[in-house]
Amino acid sequence: MAENSELTRLEWLLDRMANRWLVGIPAGIREFLAFGIKQAWACLFGALMLTAIIGTSLLYPDDAPLARNDLLVILAVLIQAGMLLARLETGRELIVIIVFHIVGTGMEIFKTAVGSWDYATGGVLHIGAVPLFTGFMYASVGSYLVRVHRLFDLRFSHYPPRWLTAAIAAAIYINFFTHHFVLDLRLVLVAATVIVYVRCRMHFRVHRITLSMPVLLAFVLVAFFIWLAENIGTAAGAWLYPSQDDGWHMVPLTKLVAWFLLMMISVVLVTFVHRPRPPEPESTSPAGPDEAPPTPA
Repeated sequence: MAENSELTRLEWLLDRMANRWLVGIPAGIREFLAFGIKQAWACLFGALMLTAIIGTSLLYPDDAPLARNDLLVILAVLIQAGMLLARLETGRELIVIIVFHIVGTGMEIFKTAVGSWDYATGGVLHIGAVPLFTGFMYASVGSYLVRVHRLFDLRFSHYPPRWLTAAIAAAIYINFFTHHFVLDLRLVLVAATVIVYVRCRMHFRVHRITLSMPVLLAFVLVAFFIWLAENIGTAAGAWLYPSQDDGWHMVPLTKLVAWFLLMMISVVLVTFVHRPRPPEPESTSPAGPDEAPPTPA
């Protein structure tokens, strides 16, 4: 659905098929369908993880010899291995996923120790009170971001200096730990993020057209969908906040601030794999469906 030399072989085949299927569909519907298909494909890792969490909650017996937490770890590893073997992820994506896994697991170990949230007990595949499948939940965010970058051929105008974004991201990560003991600076860090990114726009190729939106709006939208996924995860009993011990209820919307800040960290990590590129000049002759294919990644 877009000419992109970083597409995997399977994505290139899907791209060619979509170009044929979407011929003759009104432009607005065609772009809407292409956007939805690409977003769904980018969410593959996270969607499979959520499916595993929901499926084990509904179908897995409580008295099974293998603890549910350990089963989720095994399923997460199988999902990751399957995506790599099927070449549904590139080497770049694997690097980002590993980094997200390490960063997320480190924060989980600390947060569970101070009582921010709790996981169900049981199983042997854990570090402290943290089941090892939790790192894959953070990895799914990284997987989504790098896949979106590739599928939509993301470009950025007025992107701030990477050293400055890295400094703010490091401060955000540190604050996730230190706010339990000293002053909580999350609102200051939100303000810093807004100031740094306020002029930045993200340009993304859908099917035949390229659209743009403020990067800050993208942060908010992705944070909102992570919040929805978090509600699904807690409803399925994968983990619970202290306020949910007496009965499940929706995670407060105030958690969006934390997820917004997590998005800042996530985007910065991805920029060290995919350096932000400026938008290309608009072509006067858009690519047709039968042009020579890009080289598959």
